[in-house]
Amino acid sequence: MSVFSKARLLLVIGGGVSAYKSLELIRRLRERGAEVQVIMTAAAKHFVSPLTAAALSGAPVREDLFSLVDEAGMGHIELSRWADLLLVAPATADLMAKMAQGHANDLASTTLLATDKRVLAAPAMNVRMWWHPATQRNVATLRDHGVVFVGPDEGDMACGEFGPGRMAEPMAIVAAVEAQLAKDNRIELPNSAVGPLAGKHVLITAGPTHEPIDPVRYIGNRSSGLQGYAIAQAAKAAGATVTLVSGPVDLAAPKGVRLVRVESARDMLAAVRAALPADIFIAAAAVADWRVENVGTQKYKKGMDGPPTLTLVENPDILSEIAREMTLRPSLVVGFAAETERVVENARAKLFRKQCDVIVANDVSPEAGVFGGEFNTVHLVSRDGVEDWPKMSKTDVAIKLVERLASVDARNL
Repeated sequence: MSVFSKARLLLVIGGGVSAYKSLELIRRLRERGAEVQVIMTAAAKHFVSPLTAAALSGAPVREDLFSLVDEAGMGHIELSRWADLLLVAPATADLMAKMAQGHANDLASTTLLATDKRVLAAPAMNVRMWWHPATQRNVATLRDHGVVFVGPDEGDMACGEFGPGRMAEPMAIVAAVEAQLAKDNRIELPNSAVGPLAGKHVLITAGPTHEPIDPVRYIGNRSSGLQGYAIAQAAKAAGATVTLVSGPVDLAAPKGVRLVRVESARDMLAAVRAALPADIFIAAAAVADWRVENVGTQKYKKGMDGPPTLTLVENPDILSEIAREMTLRPSLVVGFAAETERVVENARAKLFRKQCDVIVANDVSPEAGVFGGEFNTVHLVSRDGVEDWPKMSKTDVAIKLVERLASVDARNL
């Protein structure tokens, strides 16, 4: 029987733009058999409608501490006793401050203070608010009080900034609720690390590298990182421990994946070496082949002397260096070949030149729409031949690649 069966969950929705995710969360919890009641703060009603939350939960939304109807029977006490677990999503900076300091000036804070049940919080706020010492003190206090946290995730925010502060995705919160319910009720869940790559360490590079010209400009490329990030997520879903070394991209860290952010090719190589040993290495990053030998210490200015002369030197070849690693070489080394012509022919030559086990070749000419696009058409090149895959989403390419790598031995490729 599912831990959600007959589970009673009280969801407190705080006032933040992430409140829209809470509506999806209600639906996901109910479809698993949980009973959900909702409290909304006054600020939350500026972002989502109580009517919508009531329709999804199947129960009236509680809003007012001084409701003559709801509070006639001490409704906040009733709710705090009714629930098996209290879920705060989004947990705004203001709401967490109230929780940490024991404030009780509205229905949400009063109910949270009156409960003796487990509280799970999903923070959501601007990155500067998250890292503010006051918020970090409040988080530490709440942890000491037994509050469990899921997130925040890192990524682009509605305010235009990037960093930790995004509310965890609804399914990640559902997983956290499931784990907490199982723990509180001493129910053993199926091992989440079961999968074809369970017990394996998969090391992946993704995105472009930026090679500085001066403090302002750099040499880069159009890689979005979507394919590498999708592979990281697929490997994690297959049970692997995943390290993702990423160049500069505007993508949130895949859930459960260790993310190492870098800028240049040399930074990426150092991060990859630091992450070894690994069972599988997948070099999906579009690493710049060259860098400027002498980076300007000040911004180059337009002037009478014309444009600056830039001397380029070759960057380290990360794929080749890891494939030729004498002591810590992964069992499977997989490279990517982004080509604009003679795709398979060039990929086959790269396979032998780099001494890797597999090359995933794709056409990145402008008309292919691969860089920055959602779809990819790849050819899996090994010493035994070529597998031509049909056009599919990058997510599907990632899943199929991980399944393929999990089913083979490097010696048989």
